[in-house]
Amino acid sequence: MKATPNYNLIHADDDIIVLNKKSGLCVAADRYDEEAPRLDLLAQKEFGALFAVHRIDKDTSGIVVYARNAESHKNLCAQFAGRSVHKVYHCLVRGRPLWQDLKVSLALMPDGDARHRTVVSKTHGKPSVTEFHFIGACGPFSWLEARPLTGRTHQIRAHLSANNLSIVGDPLYSGNQRGVYLSELKKRWNGDPESERPLIDRLALHAWKISFTHPASGQQVEFVAPYPKDLEVTRKQLAKVFGVDPLNS
Repeated sequence: MKATPNYNLIHADDDIIVLNKKSGLCVAADRYDEEAPRLDLLAQKEFGALFAVHRIDKDTSGIVVYARNAESHKNLCAQFAGRSVHKVYHCLVRGRPLWQDLKVSLALMPDGDARHRTVVSKTHGKPSVTEFHFIGACGPFSWLEARPLTGRTHQIRAHLSANNLSIVGDPLYSGNQRGVYLSELKKRWNGDPESERPLIDRLALHAWKISFTHPASGQQVEFVAPYPKDLEVTRKQLAKVFGVDPLNS
């Protein structure tokens, strides 16, 4: 798997490119920040012209699929619009849900307030559905699996916020910018609290898996994006202390 500072290549053929992007990169142009770094422009230097078929949030890491020609672009856009693409996200939240499985059906309106957040709106929102699964608790944190059945901006974050849960490192929806510190996890931690660095200090949301019909072969394909370094370190530490591992649940 070829790696760059901004993305890893998961798969490439004549019709599609599948990348694992780092947090902080836009998938395509950002209407609020024209200068924001863009994954498509960076990847085009290596792969040539790319056509966006879906988006994940700038601060979310993980799988992004691009088409490499007009025919594949049309096919994939139709699959996303028809909700036949299956997406799985993993996220680390603060607190513990009272449910094992939860299906959230709340109409969402992007750019619904002064902070450009997505808000629940029965009158102006679009139908939005996310299925959540509680993987396990790790002290003050919990691992969740999220399967968005629609593709609204900030959908997972907004649906969790509406159910009183916030993703680690999400200042936009939780107001809590504190990351995960090893001193929070280990009872016998002997480090220096003044110099301790967080295991992860950004949005702990990762687009982990995607499956769809290949636009040229017609075969069902599935791709998995390995956790980036900060999330992987966090996963290992939580698994070591609490015995809960989202990759082996």
